[in-house]
Amino acid sequence: MIKMIMSDMDGTLLDENGQLPQEFDEVMELLREKNILFAPASGRQYYALLHQFEKYKDDFVFFAENGTYVSYREIELFSSSMPTTAVKQLMKTVDSLEDIYPVLCGKKSAYVNSKYRPFLEEMEKYYTQYTFVEDFSLVEDDIIKLSLCDCDRQDAERTIYPAFDAYEGKLQVAVSSNFWVDIMNYGINKGVAIQQVQKMLGISPLECAAFGDYLNDMEMMSAVHYSYAMENAHPKVKEAANFQAKSNIDHGVMLAIKDLVSQQS
Repeated sequence: MIKMIMSDMDGTLLDENGQLPQEFDEVMELLREKNILFAPASGRQYYALLHQFEKYKDDFVFFAENGTYVSYREIELFSSSMPTTAVKQLMKTVDSLEDIYPVLCGKKSAYVNSKYRPFLEEMEKYYTQYTFVEDFSLVEDDIIKLSLCDCDRQDAERTIYPAFDAYEGKLQVAVSSNFWVDIMNYGINKGVAIQQVQKMLGISPLECAAFGDYLNDMEMMSAVHYSYAMENAHPKVKEAANFQAKSNIDHGVMLAIKDLVSQQS
């Protein structure tokens, strides 16, 4: 019996226009009737997820910031704050990169520099609560993630990711999309966060499903039995998943969830 379903957002649950499927509320009602928890699992900020799913704020488990912050009914279940020394080292590396724009992700807010307007337009898709700062070293917050954006070339896997090779084995570096690379504490990812919540709630991997499309969803595939790669997923995610869902454009998450629920009726 399925007890919890996790889904990535962009390229997975959301369509090509960044919108929820029309049948989303109907499917969520089916899950409520079956006492199945639904959980957005995203690189997006917690406040951005809460804003998008305001009507479900007491129903969903929110796996935010690539698993570095998890909340249920506005209570923190799990988080992983980065050491100040690590953040300072990362920012030195960021300063050496051209046309790459950082977002320092804290529990209270995201922190950005206002100097580049096209970047802010891209950033606002994922961060709704943010603060402008001129000096990142003056930020007073628990930092859970550093996000880096290549909104000019849109080739983060090549323009950002290689610059952080030196941090391999020390920090978790994940390519989230063509635009974004996320950096977190080593060993922290969506999959680890799911495992923590499974322990807290007494739910096994056999009772969980997860949907994803990109490299930051890889660990999520191994944390559940019903792991689905979208038809539009990165080849490595397809290799890691046990099942495949139709593309996000075809509302594959909704179709697979309805199929899962019908099987356990």
